[in-house]
Amino acid sequence: MVIVLAIIALLALLIGPNIWVKRVLKKHSRERKDLPGTGSELANHLIKRFELTDVSLETTEKGDHYDPTSKTIRLTESVYQGKSLTAIATAAHEFGHALQHHKAYRPLLTRTAMAKQAYYVQNAASIALLMIPFLSMIPGLAVFARIVLIFVIGSMFFSAIIHLVTLPVEFDASFGRALPILQQGDYVDQRDYSTVRKILLACALTYVSQAMIGVLNFGRWIRLLKR
Repeated sequence: MVIVLAIIALLALLIGPNIWVKRVLKKHSRERKDLPGTGSELANHLIKRFELTDVSLETTEKGDHYDPTSKTIRLTESVYQGKSLTAIATAAHEFGHALQHHKAYRPLLTRTAMAKQAYYVQNAASIALLMIPFLSMIPGLAVFARIVLIFVIGSMFFSAIIHLVTLPVEFDASFGRALPILQQGDYVDQRDYSTVRKILLACALTYVSQAMIGVLNFGRWIRLLKR
């Protein structure tokens, strides 16, 4: 019974953040006619206001994010065209990353460098994963298959670590950049401040929720390795 409760608690810890983030963002995605503009209109306005002339804005299907390589703020269609608190806060959060980059915020630059390394590691891991079945079938090479599997697991763990260690970057984008901008610029009504804070927290925890899901995958591969 104790083991079952421990497993349930662990699953809640790992999956909980992802569920909470999605719930908060969806809850406040209702259109609001009293808001001054859409997420894209706010982002464009802030780009001009802070004179980030080399930053561009476009839509994406891969999740809201800022790409420091091309200096592009990418927003999903619901945020780009949306006129909701979720759209406004999310756009402000991603602009916060652009502002971090503009000001050479060191933690962001460190995360960018780590993310580039993770990209190459994940590509290598994908190739290695394809090799495992063939190595396992060749007599005498089963031990190499296990070593390759360890490398694949390590690459997943590395990705999860990147999400966790760069959490300060996300909190700074939300509460060090986006929130003051939204409050000082009167982009949202004062009565919505508490809701906006909650949405910005969800934006900051998006990477944590992804890391937690990555840990679940990591555990699955560990079990496979023990077989």
